[in-house]
Amino acid sequence: MNRKLRMGMIGGGNNAFIGAIHRLAAFMDGQIELVCGCFSSNPDTSMASGKSYYLPENRIYTSYSEMIKCEAKLAEGDRMDFVSIVTPNHLHFQPAMMALEHGFNVVIDKPITFTLDEAIQLKGKVEETGLLLALTHTYAGYPAVKQAKAMVAEGSFGKIRKIYVEYPQGWLASKLEDSGNLQAAWRTDPKRSGKAGAMGDIGTHAHHLAEYITGLKTTALSADLNTFVPGRLLDDDGVVLLRFNNGASGVLMVSQIAVGEENALKIRVYGEKGGLEWAQQQPNSLIVKWADKPTETYRVGTEFMGQMAVANTRTPGGHPEGYLEAFANIYRNFSYTLRAKMNNEQPKPEWLDYPGVEDGIRGMKFIDTVVKSGYNNNIKWFPFE
Repeated sequence: MNRKLRMGMIGGGNNAFIGAIHRLAAFMDGQIELVCGCFSSNPDTSMASGKSYYLPENRIYTSYSEMIKCEAKLAEGDRMDFVSIVTPNHLHFQPAMMALEHGFNVVIDKPITFTLDEAIQLKGKVEETGLLLALTHTYAGYPAVKQAKAMVAEGSFGKIRKIYVEYPQGWLASKLEDSGNLQAAWRTDPKRSGKAGAMGDIGTHAHHLAEYITGLKTTALSADLNTFVPGRLLDDDGVVLLRFNNGASGVLMVSQIAVGEENALKIRVYGEKGGLEWAQQQPNSLIVKWADKPTETYRVGTEFMGQMAVANTRTPGGHPEGYLEAFANIYRNFSYTLRAKMNNEQPKPEWLDYPGVEDGIRGMKFIDTVVKSGYNNNIKWFPFE
C-alpha cells in the first residue's frame, strides 16, 4: 500500500482546541491525511469547519452515524481507514462502537468512555473485530518518558518502592464555566464529563503515566476529593494514596485550582538502587538519581538514550520536542502498526508502543474507584477492581 492513511474525524470543529491538536499530530509525519468528518453536532458548524479544512462537501457530514454509514459504502481505496474521535467524554462510546461495527479502526481521546461498562464493551468489540484502537494518553509519547520506562524495565533501579506523581493546573481556580468558556463548561458538567472532574480530566493522565513508566498495576487506593469553587458540580482538586501489585506505594495529586500553574505534570519514581524524575514542562530532560554516584541528566537526542526513546525522537539534541511531538508519536506508532497490518506484515515492537483499550479500562477503573473512595466519609482502602 503506497499512500497515506485516510482519517475521518468526529468532533474537532473550528472552535475545538483538542481537534486542532489531533490534526497537527496526525499530519506531522506525513503518514495520514484527513478525508472526511463530522466536526460538530451543529450541521452548519460541521460544514463550515470541513470547508476550512478543504474537504469536498460530499465528505462533510452532519452526524457521525451518517458519516460512518456513508464511508462504509465507499470503495476500499476511497473510504477512511480509521476515525479519530475528539468529542466530549459522553460522546465517545457510541461513535467508537459504531465505527468498529462497520470495520473502521479507531483513535479516541481519553478517558476512553463515559462509564467503565462502556469501556469493557469496546474491548469486547475490539477483540471480536481484530481492529485497532489507540487512546491518546499524550504523555506516554514523550521520548524521555519512554527512556524512563525502559530503564525501569531493565532493572536499573531495582525493585520499585515509591511513586509520586502530580498534575497541578490553575485554569479552573474561578468558576470559568459560567463565563462562556466551552472547555470549562463541558469539563465541569457531570452529564458530559462523567462522575469525575479534575480526576477524570488530568488524574487519569497522571495515573496512566505512573503505571506506564513503572509497568506496575494499581491494586488499591484511598482518595480525598475536593470541590473548592462554590457551585461547581465536580471535583477540582484531590489526592490519592496508591498501592501497587509489587508492594510499592504511591501518592497522586491533581488540582485545577492551583493558581499560577499551567500543566505542571511531574513524576518521581524510587527503587532500591536509584530513582528518576521527569517534568512535562522540561520534557527533554530525564533526571536519574543513584545511591552510589552523582545524579545524571539524560537528554533527548543524545547518544545516551535507548532504542525506544530514539525511535520516538525526530531532532538532534538541543532541539526541544514537546507536547505536539509526543501527541504525534501516538499517531505515528498507530499508523505504522495499521499500515503493517493492512500490508499483512509484522509491526516492529516500537510501533506497538501506544496506549490502547486496556489502558482505557484502567483509566475508567481509576475514576470509579477514586470517586467511590473520595466521597466516603470514612477514609479507608478501596479494592481496585
